[in-house]
Amino acid sequence: MSENLLSAKSLSVRFGGVLAVNNVSFDVKRGEVFTLIGPNGAGKTTVFNLISRIYTPTTGSIEFDGAMLTAQPPHKIASLGIARTFQNIELFEHATVLHNLLIGRHTHSVTSLWSDIFFTAKAQRGEIEAREKAERVIEFLDLQHHRDSLVAGLPYGVRKVVELARALCTEPKLLLLDEPSSGLNVEETDDMAFWIQDIKHELGITVLMVEHDMTLVSKVSDRVLAMNQGEVLAMGTPREVQNHPGVIEAYLGSVGDMASLRRETA
Repeated sequence: MSENLLSAKSLSVRFGGVLAVNNVSFDVKRGEVFTLIGPNGAGKTTVFNLISRIYTPTTGSIEFDGAMLTAQPPHKIASLGIARTFQNIELFEHATVLHNLLIGRHTHSVTSLWSDIFFTAKAQRGEIEAREKAERVIEFLDLQHHRDSLVAGLPYGVRKVVELARALCTEPKLLLLDEPSSGLNVEETDDMAFWIQDIKHELGITVLMVEHDMTLVSKVSDRVLAMNQGEVLAMGTPREVQNHPGVIEAYLGSVGDMASLRRETA
């Protein structure tokens, strides 16, 4: 088995006359937290969309767990073992937390339409298994108190955790987190760092993350890739990347941000 779970080779994507990603290559090792950083427009979310198969690269390839990902249709991505959260929360607001998580189990459904309609013994077993898996995720993320609550009535920070829970219900090999700390306060961001570390260590799930909060990046990341204007600027440990002159100029900018990152990586 290869050490790398995901390998991106010479990725480029062009939208009209705009080269959004230019010759980007990186590997994500099994069991690590790998983070993409960079300012708005750097190409981070475009890379995520390439992996999710929302976009098709103009040139280059992506290999995932031995399979050529760029040859797969978008609707097959979840069943291959890739789950994603979004910067703007994408949940069914008028459904309960539990029902949102059960939707995440859909990729593991093996019953037919008729089996579901007549609720056969096979469908019943599938329903029980889905409920058991969802309950385990609820317990893992301490969502018991919100299990039967409608998503629309939950605080923003709890919704972020629910979206994370739904992604975990797909039992992914690779979890894509798109700015997981966006909109969270300091305490909620600390909790998110705790969950990400537990997802890595207790569940053994590989994490690929896009994030602006350098404190969170430093706490949870094994390696960091810094992008600028669609290209790779630097790659290495959080300490190595934060000491790169180009990263300091392009991303950290202020003395305060630099001091914060130095404290977290000390």
